[in-house]
Amino acid sequence: MRDLLVVTADPENPQRGRLTYAGRSYPCVLGRAGISTSKREGDGATPVGRFPLRRVLYRADKLPAPQTQLPVGIIGRTDGWCDAPDDALYNRPVTLPYPASAENMWRDDALYDVVVVIGHNDDPVVPAAGSAIFMHVAGHEPTAGCIAFSREYLLDILARLLPGADIDIRA
Repeated sequence: MRDLLVVTADPENPQRGRLTYAGRSYPCVLGRAGISTSKREGDGATPVGRFPLRRVLYRADKLPAPQTQLPVGIIGRTDGWCDAPDDALYNRPVTLPYPASAENMWRDDALYDVVVVIGHNDDPVVPAAGSAIFMHVAGHEPTAGCIAFSREYLLDILARLLPGADIDIRA
């Protein structure tokens, strides 16, 4: 049995939710369009489904390597994530500048100080089915489709994870 994190939306505020894992419950922020069974690029929805947690990326200039059993990498100044559905590297990491649309992983805010790559639409990649779905640090607004936590909660979740963990996002 794989390690399982479960995310559900707040019925009164679909942009907010809870992640339950290892006997604990963590408040989280969801996509501005809530949770959707039909995720599309740019719709602002968090996708429904069960997905593997691929790896952790972090800003080494902002914090030490997170304690986790997932693979860990450092975010660099030229790291990006392609969000152009017609590009060959759609929903893949790229080096910036990149000729197609790509999200900058080296942000001026703290949202991507710690990022967990969720295996949504990556095996295989389907054009326009959604890209760059992560667990990351929460800001003041709903996400574009990711699941966000306070930095403290995200680091606590990472420290508890076992290799091969899945996240189950439920409608």
